[in-house]
Amino acid sequence: MENKLQARSGASRVLVIFGPPGSGKGTQAKLLRDLLKIPHISTGDMLRAHISQGDGLGVDAGSWMRSGRLVPDATVDRLVEERLALPDCAAGAILDGYPRTVDQARSLWAVLQRSGMSQLVIHLKVDYNKVIVRIAGRRQCPQCGLLYNLVANPPKEAGICDRDGQALAIRDDDRESVVRERLETYERQTRPVLEFLTASGWNICEVEGDDASPSEILVRIQDCMVSQ
Repeated sequence: MENKLQARSGASRVLVIFGPPGSGKGTQAKLLRDLLKIPHISTGDMLRAHISQGDGLGVDAGSWMRSGRLVPDATVDRLVEERLALPDCAAGAILDGYPRTVDQARSLWAVLQRSGMSQLVIHLKVDYNKVIVRIAGRRQCPQCGLLYNLVANPPKEAGICDRDGQALAIRDDDRESVVRERLETYERQTRPVLEFLTASGWNICEVEGDDASPSEILVRIQDCMVSQ
């Protein structure tokens, strides 16, 4: 199956991992990156990098993210277009967390049309109650960036990173109040994107994403991709 997927990816296809916060988009994107040998592009990671650098874009984006709101479309569109134009995306790429609005989807479609890339949306469907438990339990090492989950993947010593012994922290956008706001924002602004993509004829794979392990969900995604 891996050979079939790699052969299909040779046609320069952009995979869009779609779903609400906490649906496992990042995990599946990384697994697909390792399988297909194409870049994993996370708009959240790119924005957090700018926030860490403290540049103008980062200061602006940080104020939006800490309140659970979406960063303005124009900013994110520019980041994605510039990233897809880099040489390592010539064979395709995996988008994680983008597009989140209908306007972003239109922008991405225009970029793909200009570049000649095809697309496939992988929609991870999850239960929101499970999402809240999953995200609120996340902890991250401020030094090495390693992620933990208090339920599914706890550190060996409570509150301490296994790798470097640093005290784990809760990211501002992982706090329960912010998670609930993010889910409400998703329903209000992002859920309609899937309806738009469907109506516009995008290729879409529907995958149940909250009743199995990451490796089992990956197999479901591969099965769906082979059929497209």
